Amino acid sequence: MNILSSTIKGMLFDLDGVLYVGSTAVEGAVEAVRRIHASGLPCRFVTNTSTLSLASLQQKMLALGFPIARDEIISAPQATLLYLKRQQNPVCRLLLAEDVKQDFKRFRQSDTEANYIVVGDIGDAWSYPLLNEVFNCLMQGAKLIAIHKNRFWQTEHGLQMDIGGFIAGLEYASGSTAMIIGKPSADFFQIALDDMGLQAHEAAIIGDDIDVDVGGGQRAGLKGILVKTGKYRQAYAGSSAIKPDLVIDSIRDLPGLLGC
Repeated sequence: MNILSSTIKGMLFDLDGVLYVGSTAVEGAVEAVRRIHASGLPCRFVTNTSTLSLASLQQKMLALGFPIARDEIISAPQATLLYLKRQQNPVCRLLLAEDVKQDFKRFRQSDTEANYIVVGDIGDAWSYPLLNEVFNCLMQGAKLIAIHKNRFWQTEHGLQMDIGGFIAGLEYASGSTAMIIGKPSADFFQIALDDMGLQAHEAAIIGDDIDVDVGGGQRAGLKGILVKTGKYRQAYAGSSAIKPDLVIDSIRDLPGLLGC
């Protein structure tokens, strides 16, 4: 039975761990996206990835074979841009990958006088001196913006710690609370819903993270589909208080459930 086909009018797709892992597409993912696209179902590809600019992210997707338009991709860095554009003359310190920094060139930047600290994935660049510099900016009143607060992620080399631990440490030391832009922020999901012209109950998100994708989506009013690829671990999911609306082995199973 196509248990989603009568209720779902739009789909949100997490990227890393659902459509691909690292530089390799998940088996059957390209064909699944093609089938869902061909059905006419509105799709948005939502990601907390903060190592790639929007242009680079789309190029990666196309190179892997996914027929995705740039305006179908909604990344946490792009949502951060929208937020900063609404602020009065923001001065930023950008802890972001160099490629992503290209999208933020319009903003004035300073390492010592920033009033917004924007933190994304910077890999091995983390150090005690860097954390202490950011801590001091926060103590002087700067606002901490986190692209996301993920705990860990799946890479081609196994699980790796994500930026959530650094964000939590900065919050604890400074007594401040980070503004989380990406998933699981309800505002982030709303951006995607508004872009598709849908209400939350008309959409579903598929993701490999039971907390950020499924739990975040459900709290925003969407149906949450957990996929057993990427960072999925049975023991972790089983111990979670979050109960997905549906659990499937792979995205390759999704078109049939949507009636595509």
